[in-house]
Amino acid sequence: MRILFLLLKAVTFLLLLGLAVKNDGVVAVNAYLGYAWQVPLVVVMLVMFIGGLFCGAVAFMGRVVALNRELARVRAALGVEANPVKVSRADTGTNAE
Repeated sequence: MRILFLLLKAVTFLLLLGLAVKNDGVVAVNAYLGYAWQVPLVVVMLVMFIGGLFCGAVAFMGRVVALNRELARVRAALGVEANPVKVSRADTGTNAE
């Protein structure tokens, strides 16, 4: 299974590298007040991708916080303590601590 994931990562990297090589042309990013920024298209694509990941993570965190609050409220109503589960290294099969 590790080899399959490693192969998938390598193929993804090579596809994205090919996309970057094919889109190396310079584009003008026009801003307000007449400012313009000359930058390779692949940089613009990368910045927009990272911005999208950030916006998606922020939107998702609102739901996570709401669910954690609801879970705490239900635990308090039931009188259940929120004890973290402790997993030993023998249970995980790894050497990590």
